[in-house]
Amino acid sequence: MSDRPRDDSLPVDLLVVGAGPVGLACAIAARRHDLTARTVDKGALVNSIVGYPPRMEFFSTPELIEIGGHPFPTAGYKPTREEAIEYYAGVVRVEGLDVRLYERVLSVQGERDAFRVVTDRGEHPCRRLVVATGFFDLPNRLGLEGEEPPRVIHYYHEAYPYTGQRVAVIGGKNSAVKAALDCYRHDAEVTLIHRGEDLSDRVKYWLRPDLENRIAEGSVRAFFRTSVTAIEPGRLRLDTPDGERTIGNDFVLAMTGYRPDYPLLDALGIEWADDDAMTPVHDATTFETNRPGVYLAGTVCGGLHTGRWFIENGRHHAQQIAAHIARGEAPEIDFDSRHWKTAE
Repeated sequence: MSDRPRDDSLPVDLLVVGAGPVGLACAIAARRHDLTARTVDKGALVNSIVGYPPRMEFFSTPELIEIGGHPFPTAGYKPTREEAIEYYAGVVRVEGLDVRLYERVLSVQGERDAFRVVTDRGEHPCRRLVVATGFFDLPNRLGLEGEEPPRVIHYYHEAYPYTGQRVAVIGGKNSAVKAALDCYRHDAEVTLIHRGEDLSDRVKYWLRPDLENRIAEGSVRAFFRTSVTAIEPGRLRLDTPDGERTIGNDFVLAMTGYRPDYPLLDALGIEWADDDAMTPVHDATTFETNRPGVYLAGTVCGGLHTGRWFIENGRHHAQQIAAHIARGEAPEIDFDSRHWKTAE
């Protein structure tokens, strides 16, 4: 996959934690500034995209999720999951990036310009470090007994296992709406459960009326302002506006969102703000954290506000970080003034 340096004991200028699109963009940007870079990831290449449902279509057009100036060819107007995986793998191959997969970072010792990143496979000396771990690996759990596979699923892939089954879909955003519609169309008995008053305003315009019509005609049952209080054999207990309800259930698709890897951030000495998003502390221009020499890039920068940063705008963090490492300064960019499309 890569032209790895022959001697891993030699320090690299930048060690990137996370081999998603933003992490790969950071490694490429470092090389454009004549810096050496290595990327490690505890999972597969672009692991989050690998975990998406088969044939999922991005909301973004291909040019908005390109990295390194490499064109992203697609068969249609929007890229699919499979096309994205092939594209990013191709970029790694063409760039000759040094990528180490299935290697989990445990701790970071030392200080700026003299770090030693300890993993479950060894150590990597480096001058600087970028954390681009996203958020997709850690779901927001319900915190209930029985919240384990195969009964409760936090990552929806396809509807076929649920044909003829009683399926509860928890959530009111795009992922929940798509899962509910998909399962309904594959002959599952679907119940949508959402703690909000209604579906999220961010549900895509072609999905919302579809589900609303299914609810109105009774094809999909829906409980709003409702939460699950117990997962029991063959049933769920619900706290609804009308009191406690019990419904029959075989599977729970908990589309309750995800969160950054706060234990990892804590292990790396990265603090987070005392706000509702638990935002990791970092400079808004250079993306350097409270620990000198350690940077953040991509979705992890938003903390629990996982919709603020994504591939489209997060990939630009790479240029800021590489410039700061190479020259000691980064250009001023008002990211909030740009009008980015939401990607899912």
